[in-house]
Amino acid sequence: MNKAVHVSRTNTLIAGPSEMAARIREHDWSRTPLGPVEEWSDTLLATVNLMLHSPFPTILAWGPEMVFLYNDAAISTLTVKHPSALGGLYRDVFHEAWELVGADLEACFCRGETAVRDNMFIPILINGVLEDHYWSYSLIPVYENGKIGGVYHAFRNMTETVVGAQKLRESEARLKLATEAAQLGVFVWETAEDQASWENDRVYEIFRRAREEGPVSGTDFLRDFLHPDFHEAFRDAVERTLQEGAPLRFEGLMYRADRTLCRIELRGNLQSGIEGSKGKILGTIRDVTELRGAEETLRNSAKRLGELAAIVASSEDVIISKDLSGIITSWNNSATRVFGYTAEEMIGASILRLIPQHLHSDERTILESIRAGRPIEHFETVRLAKDGREIEVSLTVSPVKDATGQIIGASKILRDVSSRKRLEQSLLQAEKIAATGRMAATIAHEVNNPLEAVMNLLYLLRGKVTDEDGVNYLAAAEDELGRVAHIAKQTLGYYREHASARLSSLEEIAEHALMIYEPRCTAAGITIQRSLSASRKVVVRRGEMMQVISNLQANAIYAMSSGGTLSVSVSDTHSPAEGVALTVEDNGTGIAPEVLPKVFEAFFTTRTTFGTGIGLFVAKQFVEGHGGQISIDSHIEPERHGTLVHVLLPVHTQYEGSGS
Repeated sequence: MNKAVHVSRTNTLIAGPSEMAARIREHDWSRTPLGPVEEWSDTLLATVNLMLHSPFPTILAWGPEMVFLYNDAAISTLTVKHPSALGGLYRDVFHEAWELVGADLEACFCRGETAVRDNMFIPILINGVLEDHYWSYSLIPVYENGKIGGVYHAFRNMTETVVGAQKLRESEARLKLATEAAQLGVFVWETAEDQASWENDRVYEIFRRAREEGPVSGTDFLRDFLHPDFHEAFRDAVERTLQEGAPLRFEGLMYRADRTLCRIELRGNLQSGIEGSKGKILGTIRDVTELRGAEETLRNSAKRLGELAAIVASSEDVIISKDLSGIITSWNNSATRVFGYTAEEMIGASILRLIPQHLHSDERTILESIRAGRPIEHFETVRLAKDGREIEVSLTVSPVKDATGQIIGASKILRDVSSRKRLEQSLLQAEKIAATGRMAATIAHEVNNPLEAVMNLLYLLRGKVTDEDGVNYLAAAEDELGRVAHIAKQTLGYYREHASARLSSLEEIAEHALMIYEPRCTAAGITIQRSLSASRKVVVRRGEMMQVISNLQANAIYAMSSGGTLSVSVSDTHSPAEGVALTVEDNGTGIAPEVLPKVFEAFFTTRTTFGTGIGLFVAKQFVEGHGGQISIDSHIEPERHGTLVHVLLPVHTQYEGSGS
């Protein structure tokens, strides 16, 4: 038979224009147990044509080998197995499912048992991945000459339906769980007939009504349960739902069956578009009495927290909090002002950043006390600012507890007491000065009395001494005694002249002071250099300015214990104002830079053996009391050491010191 005749006969045997009809006609069946199409039995041909024209996915497994044939509707199920599955063996095509369906196929083929399976779980290998699928199928034996020739296998992939049903059941379960968890009562209200059905026990629990009593109608709800103040609001909410289709939203007070009052929340929707649902509202009811009470409590707490936060933010004191590891968790505005760090820099950082290294052990002690529930009050210590300054502070640290009473951290109130400390120090110095003043007055009084007696005795001796040497000695004794009296007053540091300020030559006062200290300079190997060229006079208390110059010269002599040069100059000056300038300079040891700013403080001294520490303090008071200025410059470097004190007095001034 030629090829054209063969094709024509095959087209006659396998009918139809479908894809699988064409593929069956074109397939080389001679390589399969079925043999060429022309040799197929009438039963096989009839069954194949029936399969090809079936609208349902169908497989025909023919012969003991169960040769695999299928129609167009089955292609989507076979996916990548198509078209190579055609003519294969069933157990090879669906080898991954053979253990699940093989028994049914063999029972049908061997014993003629018809099998019907619904939603059977049969995984299918697709693109190398075993996917879960659910199938419904029927197996029908095909008889030929009284014997079973094959199995007619109609099937449907039910995965989407089964999974959808599972999801629906899960959704229903979740909905039920959600309503139970949210303590929601579910109801259906037929508003037209004013009939209600309560779908779960929670509605009865809310109403405190026995299930045997059944649900209540809308009329009964208004008359017997809803608080009168909320009748109008309820009617308006229901009317909006029925007329506009808006969701039902209502909240109000309701009397339970036992006449206790509670607050309820109703939520629902009109069931429109469903046959027989005109005027039907599906909704939920919830007892929100405790919830609203908790919300009110929360609002009050939030208000109090807001007030507290405002207090913390505006407090002049530093208020910070930390956890039990010392990590900062809050930082107020005053903390930024005092320490210089922003909240962004410090929140999450360790509190040790603010504590000097040598005080880190204090933090461990503080945390131990907090963990034990012991607060710390008014603990004075030192903390570090961002710029490295040490700040004297007073701390109050209190434990912070959570809702269960567990200590979770600490709240710290810190006050900068540097100003207070400085004030206390100033008061202490003032007390010392006052005490020293009282002591000085007493000593001056006690010393002056015998000095006057000695001076009187020397005066009486003048007439008794006649030889020239005796007269000279007596004059020298009087001069030395006067110098002793002046030095005593200057050393005590509280000498204040009671005479009125008058126009005086600062040059003459300086020369007189130099004359007094010249023997001492000579003995110490100190050379005096004078430059006294001022032509102006100034209004001063002569004794006080004498004490200023004497103090400066005494300090210079002390600084040059191994000899040196003392330079004293007085000159007219035009800047910054018309006046007279006094400078006292030495090339002694000098003053260290770290202590130079303190030299004018009361009782501060660098001397280790003697010195009251009030000489420069008093000198500053006297100079400024005259409207003048005093400054000091000093160096300790080997190649450049020494001290220079500069005093500037204005020409015209009214003296401001006490006693003027």
